[in-house]
Amino acid sequence: MVKRIAFIFPGQGAQSVGMGKDLYENYDAAKNVFDTADKVLGKSITDLCFNGPEEDLKQTVNTQPSIVTMSIAALEAFKSQLKISPNFCAGHSLGEYCAMYCAGVMDLETTLKAIQKRADLMGEVKGGSMAAILNAPAGKIEGALKEASKIGYVDIANYNSPVQVVLTGDENAVKKAGELLLEAGARRVVPLAVSGAFHSKFLENASKEFASFVSDLDISSASIPVVTNVDASATISSEDFREKMPRQICSSVHWTQTIENMIQNGVDTFVEIGPGKVLAGLNRKINPQVTTYNIFDKDSLENTVAAFKSELSKI
Repeated sequence: MVKRIAFIFPGQGAQSVGMGKDLYENYDAAKNVFDTADKVLGKSITDLCFNGPEEDLKQTVNTQPSIVTMSIAALEAFKSQLKISPNFCAGHSLGEYCAMYCAGVMDLETTLKAIQKRADLMGEVKGGSMAAILNAPAGKIEGALKEASKIGYVDIANYNSPVQVVLTGDENAVKKAGELLLEAGARRVVPLAVSGAFHSKFLENASKEFASFVSDLDISSASIPVVTNVDASATISSEDFREKMPRQICSSVHWTQTIENMIQNGVDTFVEIGPGKVLAGLNRKINPQVTTYNIFDKDSLENTVAAFKSELSKI
């Protein structure tokens, strides 16, 4: 029986050409979100999501508003088919904006404007690199970072799961840290195709500029706790969101800790809403005992609705 539920939303890298198309064609609630995004942002997010091309879709200035639009469209389509309210929300990096929308922190127009501004600022950042580290032996990452920092700045961008972290920083330092971790027994080092070193001090100026932008946004306190990336803490206060939104751009994404926090607070069922199944895969690494549903197209939405209705019928 379902006990406590969390809605989680994916981040950059989950995008794919065609995402959201069958939701748009089958659910008015989803269509309304896409149509609103096109109008508010003054460009066809709908065309980018449905037709690409991939080269355009993977540009940060397009990726972020496209994923947020598709994820919120999937959320609204789901809500139109099943009246269900989560106990917590969370999102991976840009996915946090979907979580804030879900919790009533910002309305749709404000969420779209905020994520576009964030994307514009992050898209301007050049230099540096990122790399995913898989299955690094316990206790080895800190030493590798300390050694690699002798030749340049390197830090952890994402704590994705107990067996995956993402490094960010100066290209040579990230490369050196990766080499040291391979020598120490890490299974793989995967360089990421990004335009810059996201979630690092490279984005401190972007963070400051975004803080000025956020100060004028209409932000409400959350109706549902949002477990935020910067500290893996359940957040409700509007002023806390206003302070954390800019900080999130240049600080680590504590995703493992976010999921663990929600599990410790009784969550046993997650619904990943948005393109792909990345977060479901991370959940299996963080805690294989929890259940994770996905909503990324019409079939997965219908399957999730049916599963919840089956569970609710047992109560």
